Amino acid sequence: MDVRQLDVANADVIQAGEGPDLLLVHSLLAERTAFDRALPELAANHRVTVPNLPGYGATPPLANANPDVREFADFLAGVMDAAGLPEDTSVLGNGAGGFMCVALGIHHGDRFGKLILADTGPGFPEAAKKPLHILAEKVEADGMDAVLDAAILRMFPQPYIDANPDVIAERKSALATANPAAFAATARALANVEMADEIGGIANETMVMIGLDDATTPPAMSYALHQGIAGATLVEIPDCGHCPQIQAKDAFVESVLGFIDA
Repeated sequence: MDVRQLDVANADVIQAGEGPDLLLVHSLLAERTAFDRALPELAANHRVTVPNLPGYGATPPLANANPDVREFADFLAGVMDAAGLPEDTSVLGNGAGGFMCVALGIHHGDRFGKLILADTGPGFPEAAKKPLHILAEKVEADGMDAVLDAAILRMFPQPYIDANPDVIAERKSALATANPAAFAATARALANVEMADEIGGIANETMVMIGLDDATTPPAMSYALHQGIAGATLVEIPDCGHCPQIQAKDAFVESVLGFIDA
């Protein structure tokens, strides 16, 4: 697989493969390598573009130290423009990347084609906002190492953690490189998301994917997207947490390709 580093200002972006375009957007709890296991199959017949979000990898933080989700959507639209991605590009967001892609659909829906929302939602219920603020505060006080264990518990069910120590070590090592201030700002932006009244305006053909064991964005949040976006289809993955591209790679790839190639 030929992986290319793109020359995109203010963004660390790779691209692999040739064919119809697909943009992958990672979670708060990961960076772009979270898609590495799925990338060879996705890029076999597609041109796949994978940016690091602001504060991850070599992508600098956003200029605004207290951004909202719309600013992240604007960042993604800018990446698409700079990378020369066409208006029929399919877009997939996981977790935080999914919230950003919901906002992309609301504010830049004419900039891309199909939309895949994996383990995300239109906004967090009040009870789920406090953990995001706690993550932000711990990172600001003690750095990324202070939240790695908590992040893993939010990403994967305990049985998967116990059975896959190499994957867990890899994920901790990757997340440890994130910019603490940018991570905290992203966590707070997610806690402030309220898009339930806007998702009805998304006109992109949409698939909602749910890991049924997701403890970070519980299935009820994804069901709200499925119900609120006209014509959205639903894929449920049993025994899977927040990152299906890692934990259930085969089901993830099959669902994504089946949707974008239809």
